[in-house]
Amino acid sequence: MRIVSAAEVAASLPWLALIDRLGDGFRQGVEAPPRHHHSVQRSDGEATMLLMPAWEPDGYIGMKMVNVFPQNAEHGLPAISGLYVLCEGRHGRPLACIEGSELTRRRTAAASALASRALAREDAETLLMVGTGKLAPMLIEAHAAVRPLRRVRIWGRNPDKAARLAREYADRFDCAAVEDLETAAGEADIVSCATLSHEPLIHGDWLRPGTHLDLVGAFRSAMRESDAQCLVRGEVFVDTYAGARGEAGDIHQAIAEGRFDFDAIRAELAELLRGEHPGRNTEQAITVFKSVGASLEDLAAAVEVWERLQAKGQGQDQNRDETA
Repeated sequence: MRIVSAAEVAASLPWLALIDRLGDGFRQGVEAPPRHHHSVQRSDGEATMLLMPAWEPDGYIGMKMVNVFPQNAEHGLPAISGLYVLCEGRHGRPLACIEGSELTRRRTAAASALASRALAREDAETLLMVGTGKLAPMLIEAHAAVRPLRRVRIWGRNPDKAARLAREYADRFDCAAVEDLETAAGEADIVSCATLSHEPLIHGDWLRPGTHLDLVGAFRSAMRESDAQCLVRGEVFVDTYAGARGEAGDIHQAIAEGRFDFDAIRAELAELLRGEHPGRNTEQAITVFKSVGASLEDLAAAVEVWERLQAKGQGQDQNRDETA
């Protein structure tokens, strides 16, 4: 069994290839049971362990284990860590143990970009990134891979972290940190949120017509990044119905407030990509994509990593043979 490092994962997942691989996975489908969600009670607060299995009918089998420790921020450590075990489907033998944090960040951002390619206006030029964690740069890069971004604005609870992230992208975009979230949201073509917030950060009345809202961070029913007005004004899409019904806090809380109904969701990503739903109705529509993550995405990303590493290894073997 091969051990695959975070650096190998990053090198094996160029954005467009990963986005296309995820698109194929959603269109074709895999067996993906609901993820196992376990609360871990600790003296410094609650943590979460997630187990996410998936398999192809005649192909690969895999499972990801992820630990989410929000309190890690106090120690300068990433909130999310984990690993992915990929097996071949004929006999169930393990092929690789893949570093899970990089895999998760990249597949999560790629899923948002996949939705953005289907839902955001083709001329979207301004991205507002809400959040400054490890996922934020992935989302900036992934959205830029599918839309012609020229301006990036970054908001975070810690202005210094927002400024540091803005400097990292200053050579690629007109990029700056912002403190006035309402104004920045009102000027953006795409608003992407990746936080662990339990209170609304983005308000529906702030969004101008034509905006695409990408909600990534609230993966439990008690969490949310948007108020109910975002869903009321928007055309709402989700990564999977099952995930949204189980864990999408933005949707659950809007329903609890009597402002939204689950049946008002326009489509899940598979329906959108198969052409079973046309996407945004007009250029002026506000579109909302709520993701909580799906094991299909992890399996697709892990297969992309494995097959690229295998192809690279075969190429190296061939080069050695030719020079021997």
